[in-house]
Amino acid sequence: MEGELCKLLEIVAICKKYKAYVYLDEAHSIGAVGKTEKGVCELFGVDTADVDIMMGNFTKSFGSCGGYIAGSKELIQYLKYTCPAHLYGTSISPPAAQQIISAIKVILGEDGSSRGAQKLVRIRENSTFFRSALQKMGFEVLGDNDSPVMPIMLYNPAKIPAFSRECLKRNVAIVTVGFPATPLLLARARICISSSHTKEDLVKALEVISTVGDLVGIKYFPAEPKKDLQEEGMVKLD
Repeated sequence: MEGELCKLLEIVAICKKYKAYVYLDEAHSIGAVGKTEKGVCELFGVDTADVDIMMGNFTKSFGSCGGYIAGSKELIQYLKYTCPAHLYGTSISPPAAQQIISAIKVILGEDGSSRGAQKLVRIRENSTFFRSALQKMGFEVLGDNDSPVMPIMLYNPAKIPAFSRECLKRNVAIVTVGFPATPLLLARARICISSSHTKEDLVKALEVISTVGDLVGIKYFPAEPKKDLQEEGMVKLD
């Protein structure tokens, strides 16, 4: 929700010391962070054997549906016998499963192309450009620089529908999040950047968000002198 990357090395060290389990949520990180998009373990140099349970989904980087739990053979066997989602759910359809397999091959470069590596470069450049531009405009943006998830803080619950509707009037759909998904006074808009976003997409969104941000009063910090967004993003995003 915050777009933050956990301090995994420190967490693993503490869990080893006190014999606690490590459960790693990679819903947004798998396929998006790390040198070869393998997630936060790769990013921080953590051995996956030190993580007891790894969870992620296939709806974001893989463009399909469903998700996964990875762990020891004993753990997976236990979940198969006791987890309601497994017992009462349905299997992933063959087309969805093939989409996941194909996406993994692209990410790993096993499709014979460099598309996976190119997508990783683009998502990093897109994320860095978009986050930096939002901050320069005076928005409060949570999360780490490597994260493609960017919460823009609204705070006041009344600003949730105002911000969303005014953006939609300008043909930009924005996901907003409020209570009970967040504490009552910590409402935010939540941006998720993709490698498929073009420079034009990002610039258009930034222009609309900036205009609406002024309108509803959510620029909580002084803005830097304005620069042309096209020129600012030209070097990295072309």
